[in-house]
Amino acid sequence: MSRIGKKPVIIPAGVTAKVEGQSIAVKGGKGELSFVAPEHVSLAFADNKIAVTPRNDSKQARAMWGMTRSIVDNLVTGVSKGFERKLEITGVGYKAAVAGKNLQLSLGYSHDISFPIPAGIAIVAPKPTEISITGIDKRQVGQTAAEIRALRPPEPYKGKGIKYAGEFIFRKEGKKK
Repeated sequence: MSRIGKKPVIIPAGVTAKVEGQSIAVKGGKGELSFVAPEHVSLAFADNKIAVTPRNDSKQARAMWGMTRSIVDNLVTGVSKGFERKLEITGVGYKAAVAGKNLQLSLGYSHDISFPIPAGIAIVAPKPTEISITGIDKRQVGQTAAEIRALRPPEPYKGKGIKYAGEFIFRKEGKKK
């Protein structure tokens, strides 16, 4: 039994949801998202709650049960509150700035990196060493943050690079004389 899948997704005030067969469309103050559930689970909408149930007791259906419930919950949270991911830049001369529809990054390479901001994502650099990524789609926000972090991941000796806010970087001891 999936402990996550058993819980119904509660629809807050100001959010409307429409379930038609395997597809669900959620609309809220921040935007609109939709999702098509796998065939192994069924969706039911009643009393401002969306319930996800497996169609049978197969291993595949039980695996899809909790995942589908989490995705539906992320849709509802995204259109009501949105998602945010923060990145921190560490290193001498490393900085970020938003210029139009691009994120300009100076990360110690011989050239500056221009990262195009995807549609549906808002990127703000409140300080030259901080990046804030916001949007309504959790997957897209996380993917964008991972792509930016991959441009210069933190290294273990001095900790220079781009890391998630609150991420612990395992530090190594340098060479000894």
